[in-house]
This record gives sequence, structure tokens and C-alpha cells, in this order.
Amino acid sequence: MANLALDTVYNHYLTTYFHDTVTKYDAHKKDELKGVYNSIVKLNKESPLFLPVKSQETKQFAVGVKESARELKNTIASLRGLGQEELLNKKVAFSTNKSLAEAIYIGDDSESETIPTFEMGVLELAKPQVNLGKFLESDARGLAEDTYSFDVNINNLSYEFQYNVNSDDTNQSIQEKLARLINGANIGLEAQVETDGEFSALKLVSNGTGKPEGRKTLFSVSDDNTSRRAGSASYFGIDEVTQNSSNALFTINGVEREAGSNHFTVEKSYEITLNGVSPDEDTVTSIGVKNDTESLRENITKLMDGYNTFIDSANSVASEETKNQTLLREMKNLSSYYKEGLDEFGLDIDDDGHMVLDKSIYEQAFENENLGLSLGKVKSFANALMRKTDTISINPMQYVNKTVVAYKNPGKNFATPYITSPYSGLLFNSYC
Repeated sequence: MANLALDTVYNHYLTTYFHDTVTKYDAHKKDELKGVYNSIVKLNKESPLFLPVKSQETKQFAVGVKESARELKNTIASLRGLGQEELLNKKVAFSTNKSLAEAIYIGDDSESETIPTFEMGVLELAKPQVNLGKFLESDARGLAEDTYSFDVNINNLSYEFQYNVNSDDTNQSIQEKLARLINGANIGLEAQVETDGEFSALKLVSNGTGKPEGRKTLFSVSDDNTSRRAGSASYFGIDEVTQNSSNALFTINGVEREAGSNHFTVEKSYEITLNGVSPDEDTVTSIGVKNDTESLRENITKLMDGYNTFIDSANSVASEETKNQTLLREMKNLSSYYKEGLDEFGLDIDDDGHMVLDKSIYEQAFENENLGLSLGKVKSFANALMRKTDTISINPMQYVNKTVVAYKNPGKNFATPYITSPYSGLLFNSYC
């Protein structure tokens, strides 16, 4: 029972708060984790005892603030690294035809002289496997009332789906029930009901693409050896493959290559995402890195976008039990401290706390002979932002209104795990 509750908490956290983008900065070295631990110990020694928060909205705000702080830090770090001198120096890739392919530079900036530039053509996109079932009369009742099941084999794992057919169920209502059942299982398949006039069919599409190694298909559906009544897989036709998965075919400088996905790396320097097929062999896209000035422009824009995304998150929940205005005020004060450097790049903070850009001043900044000096001020601001995100991440509960029960005896306090327990407990509330 405890394991089931823990699984539910974990899945709720991932689906509600966790972001799709995971970077190398989400992993930490032993000394970094030790530093976080020491910060928590110091915080615990000074923290007063307060009552647990009860508002669901407040709980979501605390967890959301922590995740938003993590995302902002990762955005800043991705612009080159965690050191102030390296910040904003990240090289940026370009693609001359984004309808064919987009590129992100992931190589070592120190090897700028050996960064490859190449032309890419796209012959075929990688395709998923599709099992399009039979089109049956939507309002007809074809299956007898009973409990049915079928097995789905995918990624070398087997999943059994059981469901009941009631006397009033129609073909379409059962198809919709199965679509919800499969999508809710999150096993690497997407299910949907296709309609054609008075007929409907259940369609299964694999999340993965490419030719499977050692197997004929990415997934298979069968009820030959299932535990409940068989026959529904063949009745709905979802056991038949209507489109085999296939690899992406493309050319690099005229040499044909293939990949199992439309997202892959090239020469350990680029992440490539294929978006479309070349209409002819002469239609290609050039992939390379922008010069330092163009890369800097884009990095500053990403810094501004990351900052504004964080502000939007802080603004998303405002109630009597949250201190989001305190958080916004702290962010604005931090920006005001570096106002001189931000002004030199046309960056300002508006009344809502968002960072706005004056394009004319922004363009002039890159023509200034003292660009390096001005850039150093912006780097200091970015570095201060990262330190602020660390503080927020360690104690997001500081931005929640709480009822204090007792303060610790000054000079005679000791470390306890209390301050982190209320935050961790928010993930478990309503489940245990």
C-alpha cells in the first residue's frame, strides 16, 4: 500500500510540475550536493516552527516556485555554464531552412576552429507504427456483455488491458473507453477514435519511430493468451499493422544517412530536429554556428525570455496565503541593483515585473567600443539571478504565509529536518 501511494505521488509530481526539458545541469557532483546539504542545515537551525499549510492552491504555488527557479537556473546555465566569465558566451547554431531541419549547438565552445558546417537534405522523415482498426458502425453493439482483455507488447514489456462491456455500450463508446484506457497507461502509445460518417475506428500510434532492432514491429496487440474473454482485438482490428515504422533518411554534404528518430545528434556538435522533406534534391539547409556577436544577441534574448517565464509563473497564483508579491518585489529589487548594466543593452523592468527590450538601444550596444564592459555587467546580473534561484529552491516555503508556533532559542539552536519536511510533505498530502 505504501509503495502504491509513493508511486502515485511520484507520477503526480512528474505530470504536474516536471518540465519536458532535462539538462545536464539537473545532475550534480558530490561537492555540489554537499553544498546544498550544508545550506539546508544552516537554514534549519534558524527556522521557526510553523503550522502546516492547508490550502491546495498554496501547496501548488510552493512546488511550482521551486520548479520555476530550477528551470530559470538551467536556462541561464545553458548559455555557457555556471561560471560568471563563461555566461552568455554560448555559441548558437543556425539553419538556413528551418522547414527542413532545426539545429542546436551542443559541442565544446573551446573547439570553435573545428566546428563543422554542412548542408543537409531530407529524403524521408522517421515514421511511427500505426494500427488503424476496422471502421464499425458507431451506434451498433457488436460485443456481448462481458469482461474482455488484450495484451500489448512494446519495448520488450507486456501490458494487459481489461475492460467491461455493458449491455448499453456501442462500438464507439467502447472505442473511446479503450482510447482513454491506453492513453492513461502511458506505455508509449497514443490512441484516438477516428470517425467517418456513421462509422468509427480505434487508431493506435507508437510514440517511437524507426525500424525496430531484432523485431518486426515496435508494438503488437493480441488476445491469444489473455486472462479474460478474447476476441475484442480482432473485432476492433487493432491487432493489424497498417503502417510500419521507418527510419529517417537524409543527406549530409551529399552522403546519404539514416536515423531511427527525427531528433538526433551529428558529429557530437549538433542536435538536429527534422521538420519536413526536401521537395527536390537541390533543396537543402545549411547547418553551422553563428558568429560571436549573433550568438550573444540570441543568448541575451534567451536570458530575458527565461526571466519573464519565471515572473509569469510567480504571477500565476496570487492569494492571501501566498507571498508571490514578496517574490516579485525581490526580483525587481535585484534587477534594479543592476539597472545601469541592463540599461546599456536596452533592458528594463516594467510595472508588471517583466523584462522588456528597447530594440534601438539593444542594437547600438553591439556597436559600442565598450561592449565587453557593458556585457560584464549583464553577466553579473545573470550570475546574481542564479544565486537567487538557489535560495528559492532551498526554501520555497519562505514565500508562503504561515502561522508561526515558536521561534528557536537564539544561540542555543540546533539543526533539525523540520523546515524541509513541510515542503516535502506537500507532495504526499491527499495521497497518504
